[in-house]
Amino acid sequence: MKLLTVFCAGLVLMLAGAAVARAESMAPVGTALDGPDYAAGRAPVDAQAPRDFQWRITKTAWTESDERAFAAFVTAIGESGCRTFDECLKGPWNIYRASDPKGLFFYADCADLPYMLRGYFAWKNGLPFSYANGVAAVGRSRDLRYSRHGNYVYSRRDFVSSVSGNYPNGYQAMREMANTISTAMYRFEPGIARGQPFDFYPVKISRSSIRPGTVIYDPNGHVAVVYKVTPDGRIRFIDSHPDNSLTRGSYGQRFVRASPGMGAGFKNFRPLTLVGASPDENGSLVGGHIVPASNATLKDWSDEQFYGNADRRNRNWHAARFLFKGQAMGYYDYVRQAVAAHNVVYDPIRETRLMMREVCDDLHYRVQAVDTALRAGIQERAQPSHLPNNIYGTSGDWETYSTPSRDARLKSSFVELKQQVARFLKMAEEGSAKLDYAGGNLAIDLAALYGSEAQLCRIVYVASDQSRRGLSFEDVRKRLFRLSFDPYHCVERRWGARGAELDSCRDGGTKQAWYRAEQRLRNQTERSYETQMGFTLAELRRAVPGSGVDAPPDTDVLSMLRIAAGKTDAPVVDVVSGGDVPIRSGATLPE
Repeated sequence: MKLLTVFCAGLVLMLAGAAVARAESMAPVGTALDGPDYAAGRAPVDAQAPRDFQWRITKTAWTESDERAFAAFVTAIGESGCRTFDECLKGPWNIYRASDPKGLFFYADCADLPYMLRGYFAWKNGLPFSYANGVAAVGRSRDLRYSRHGNYVYSRRDFVSSVSGNYPNGYQAMREMANTISTAMYRFEPGIARGQPFDFYPVKISRSSIRPGTVIYDPNGHVAVVYKVTPDGRIRFIDSHPDNSLTRGSYGQRFVRASPGMGAGFKNFRPLTLVGASPDENGSLVGGHIVPASNATLKDWSDEQFYGNADRRNRNWHAARFLFKGQAMGYYDYVRQAVAAHNVVYDPIRETRLMMREVCDDLHYRVQAVDTALRAGIQERAQPSHLPNNIYGTSGDWETYSTPSRDARLKSSFVELKQQVARFLKMAEEGSAKLDYAGGNLAIDLAALYGSEAQLCRIVYVASDQSRRGLSFEDVRKRLFRLSFDPYHCVERRWGARGAELDSCRDGGTKQAWYRAEQRLRNQTERSYETQMGFTLAELRRAVPGSGVDAPPDTDVLSMLRIAAGKTDAPVVDVVSGGDVPIRSGATLPE
């Protein structure tokens, strides 16, 4: 087996017949896990585990009660506000934390997160667990994370007790999964018959099927876990990152639709049954093997999200049409309406406020990500001679400390915000019954709201000279496409500084040249994982194919609102920029 380091979207290029695996280790194993069996090279999951680590299977299958308890477990973590996966499992919101031995460290990137949550819950509740540990491409693919026609499973791993008293080590089982799982395990066509069952299955778009614990897969290489579905149809999710940070958001256009082979969308874990096992003297089930449920037995299995629900004969995903109570609507509107507890009517003021606050959360998450790179000192290292083969999906320091994927999602959120505000203006002009607004001029009211929320949202970064720099929401938007994703750049460039703000940056001429040459890559919001991007500085300067776009999209909501409001004589509330004003150490800002 050939092991290479990969993280969130990360996966090794597998050799034929070899299991997918990952060599990037988690934090050092605690002394309780070190011992002669582990040191001698015996498989730690199958070796006799210390009592507090034992995974004793006491149930042959997951019941509806187990599924409800798992959903409650995920919801509690989602609503807790925990900021790392390790913190999430060690906080009071995890009702099983007291059973964990001291000194453990829990790690999960985005691909690991669903498995870590599900596996941990199964461990603590005596439930059977199995997962796909080997996948291969349908057709040819240079990278199984982005195979054009998806993947199939050729091997699975069961966590079962082979003999009485020899119980799997739950913590080592989680480590094993973390070193194996990648986003390739989510990339499969809904009706694939080749190979063994995947761990997930596509679900019907409904409130009963999309629930806490449901997985959302973005074929651009990201995975999230639903933790809440609000009555008005907002699907809230948690996602994890290579630096072990955990973030939150709402489902929307950042999760793209794609061809069925890429497997985008909502998935639930496939039910598992332990067969052929016998109880031992301790009441634990020993022996047997785990059987995943077939598609035919799954009541909510559906390929609706790929082909629509208007014509069941349709097998062209581009032609998919979505109907709700006979009314045609776009995919994202359909998802929200289908999972809502009642008919969705849009309050444009509330909707815009929530969108802006979620974007503000993303800005704060980016602060954490950049700070992680700075603490590692990546900005002090020499600039490499070329970019990774693909800046969005790679391994090592670039995967851990760069932010091209995170920045692309952030840019998409700003673009989506402007699109949604434009949509509300159009709905108001048309007198749409789907709009809940009783004011006199929506453009003016939205401009006032935007100004208020933009001022409330403030971030701070610590410059190279240790001064604290404050930026408002609108400050960041104006410099959005100047934010450097390159971890080798100074913090000022990571935050798009210009003029006097840039004076404290210590980047030399080479890094300055790279920053200028990467502008076309910063201009794009779409991520391409098939493009070979190991560009040199000279190639970026020549604007070779695949090196970005010449101009960024427009994200200026206020200008659009001013134009719309200009049709009347009513005053428009202006928004005052934060002015990139340095903030003295110890100053406080609104959260």
